[in-house]
Formats: sequence, C-alpha cells, structure tokens
Amino acid sequence: MSKTEHTGGRVLLALGVLLAALFVLSFCLGRYGVDAGTTCRILLSPLLPLEPTWTDHEYTAVMNIRLPRIVLACLVGCCLSSAGAAYQGVFQNPMASPDVLGASSGASFGAALAILAGVGNQGTTLSAFFWSLATVVLVYLVGQRAPGDRVLNLVLAGMVISSLFTAATSYLKLVADPTNQLPEITYWLMGSLSGTRLADVARIAPAMAAGLLPLFLLRWKLNLLTLGDDEARAMGVNAPRLRFLTVVCATLVTAASIAVSGMIGWVGLVVPHLCRKLVGSNFRVLLPCSMLAGAAFLLLVDNLSRNLLATEIPIGILTAFTGAPFFLYLMLRKGGAR
Repeated sequence: MSKTEHTGGRVLLALGVLLAALFVLSFCLGRYGVDAGTTCRILLSPLLPLEPTWTDHEYTAVMNIRLPRIVLACLVGCCLSSAGAAYQGVFQNPMASPDVLGASSGASFGAALAILAGVGNQGTTLSAFFWSLATVVLVYLVGQRAPGDRVLNLVLAGMVISSLFTAATSYLKLVADPTNQLPEITYWLMGSLSGTRLADVARIAPAMAAGLLPLFLLRWKLNLLTLGDDEARAMGVNAPRLRFLTVVCATLVTAASIAVSGMIGWVGLVVPHLCRKLVGSNFRVLLPCSMLAGAAFLLLVDNLSRNLLATEIPIGILTAFTGAPFFLYLMLRKGGAR
C-alpha cells in the first residue's frame, strides 16, 4: 500500500467516525431536548422488543421530525459533493460545480412554476426534478450540435441556458401573488430541510441511489479522463461514453437533491476541494472522501440552521456563509486551486 493510499484510508476512517458522531449528536440537539440514551432506544425500538421508557413527545421528535431530516441532510450532502467531484473531473475544471450544466436553474424554474400552479409539496418536488433534468438534456443537445470542443461547448451552453431559466424564474416571481406565492418561492430558493418526512426521503432516495452507485463503481475510471481521449482509448476506455455516463449520474443526483431540498450552494464546490487537499486527486479515494465529507458538512450546517437562532435559518444561506470564505481560504493558502 502506497503512502497516499494509507493516508486516504485514515482520512476515510476519520470522516466516517465524524459522520457517525454528528449523526447521533443531531438527534440530541433541538428545542426539545432528548438525551443520547433515549434516542438510541427509540431508534432501536422498531428492531428490538424494548420496553417504552420514553414519552410520546420524545418519540415524535426523534422518529417523525429529526430522523427524516438527518437522513436527508446526509443524502443531499453526499450527492452534491460527489456530483461536484465528478463534474470537476469530467470538465477538468476545479471551478465546476453541480449547477454547471444548469440543473439548479432548471429546478428553480420548475419549483416556481409548481408553486404558482398550487400543486402542493409533492408536485413541487416532482416539477423541480423534471425541469432540472430537462434543462441538462437541453444543454447537452445544444453542446453536441455546436462546432468545436464538446466539453467547452457544454459549459458555455450551460451558462447560456442557465441565464434563460434564471430570467424565467425572475419573471414568475414578478407575477406571483406577493402575499402567499412569492414568499414560498423565495423560501424554496434559499434551501431548507425543514418539514421533511420519511415519505419524502423514500420518494427521492431511489433516484439518488441510481446516480451514486454507478459513480462509486466507476470512480477508478474517472482518473483516465485526465489523460485525454486518445490515452484513455489506448487503455481500453471509451472516454466520450464514460464522460456521458458520468454527467448523467452526476446530473441525476443533483436534480434529486435540489428537488427535495431547494437551492443549496457551495457544497459541491468546496467539499471536493477540501478532500483533494486531504487525499489527492485519485478518484478511487477522492469520491468516497467527498461523499463522507459532504454528508458530514451538510449535517453540521443543518444543525446550525435549526439551533443558532430562535427562528430557523434557511440552510442555503448558511452554506454560502460558511462555504464561500472557506473556499477563499483554500485558494489563498496554496496560491489557488490546481
């Protein structure tokens, strides 16, 4: 085992322990305090014949309010950070993030459209998911038809079409009812995990798994994209096909995450950079590191969002407040991203 692999193994172990500690701690934090022992007994009660020693309020707080939210925070953080790492590898650009192909702007338009139509929370989630995927498909079609470098064309097409959907979302906000619809659209755009139910997690988890599993299994091949198409072909890998599959999987997890949580920025940009500083650029270690670190980061930020003030802070605001300065620190510390 090389020194890099040994370091990567220790980092993954440390991140796993950190995530487990944050997972347990998150159940104990909140306006209605529940100690760790009671929390563990409540969580184990569906599996073991335990005598109830907890109150109905404690059970509701743990199982119906905190468990869905904590699980979703881990899933969304894992998805966004792994998508960011994948996009940075595909586009060979350390500034690439999960919204580089317009997934975020498409989801915002879909959510705003659904809120105006009054289709409810489930309809808003489905609309955001559909429009997020549709936007990326449109970007891909435009990028493939344009002459020149296809990877660069995808990025440029993403910028243009993102601007169009952002403008469309602004128009929907302009015509929305300022009393009910506009505040709901604005709150969704700021990102939040509040009100999450287990049904929400179960509904979106298959889409997340369908994108995360192939990314995880193909992580060692992502290293070949850094060598160029000719070198990858010489090693028996179809680089354009691998690039397409990676974009599809990363887009799927991004769309699923944004659809259920709203706009949560910086996770997919900052976390892969941090992990690259810790374990290097080998995707065999970088991708699982990004998954664990992203889950831990968003879980930590979510705990802050619901406990810092008397009123809950939208999580998208906190990820920007914490992510942007930290990313600036990473850039200045080593003279920029490499």
